[in-house]
Amino acid sequence: MFIIAVIMLCPFLLMVVTSFKTMGEIQSPTFSFIPHKWMWHNYVVAMSKGDWLRYFYNSFVVTLITVAASLILNSMAGYAFARLRFPGRDVLFFSVLIGIMVPSQVTMIPTFLMMKTFPLAGGNDLFGAGGIGFINSYTGLIFPFVAGSFGIFLCRQFFLTFPRALDEAAQIDGASTWRVFYQIYLPLSKPVLATLAIFKTTSTWNDYMWPLIMTNSEQMRTVQLGLTMFRGETSVEWNLLMAATTLVVLPLMLLFLFAQRYFVQGIVTTGLKA
Repeated sequence: MFIIAVIMLCPFLLMVVTSFKTMGEIQSPTFSFIPHKWMWHNYVVAMSKGDWLRYFYNSFVVTLITVAASLILNSMAGYAFARLRFPGRDVLFFSVLIGIMVPSQVTMIPTFLMMKTFPLAGGNDLFGAGGIGFINSYTGLIFPFVAGSFGIFLCRQFFLTFPRALDEAAQIDGASTWRVFYQIYLPLSKPVLATLAIFKTTSTWNDYMWPLIMTNSEQMRTVQLGLTMFRGETSVEWNLLMAATTLVVLPLMLLFLFAQRYFVQGIVTTGLKA
């Protein structure tokens, strides 16, 4: 296990040490893992290339709102599929499972067209024509991902692990369906919500393709688009790119360290019952 852990850490360690090297040392035919001279100035230079405060701000706004909305909507849908009985429940859940099987790349262009032609948004008329819709907006970056098939499935599997007697006892005491959800089930859902938050934060923060499609304004760039500035026509500033990448990865590392206990517990629990 130790050897596997070392192998998994090697790319990350190589990224960090490369961020402190000079371009001459990186391009040298003789490889050296430890930099001859630690170039802390690389981080200053990297952050000076572009409006990185704006990029981080955009990424934080998009990620926080997406994750918060995702936790609320996915947990509510998962609870409904797991604990409530209503006509067409199994058919609807089967459609959710189909959504997991469909690659996101397949739905990317149709989703873009929906965002661009959204009625009464971005100068569009009632029929979705005449404007740009949600292009170059936070809504366009957030709205398509506030709920997802995987999140609904994960929450449903977790809620299935609770005994039916829990619902019956609450209903005998006069609790409504909504009250049972937010006063009983939601406080017990920290493991699965932490797991979903980590998955959603990682996918949203690291998303490159959707912001590239939905934005063409410098003010709406995210950190992943900002990393492309270090790639020139004939060369790549690897030391500056690795410095910026290290800073971009840092928030995800802190999140995982903070929620690691709940993450492991949620992964184990959601696999107990189908």
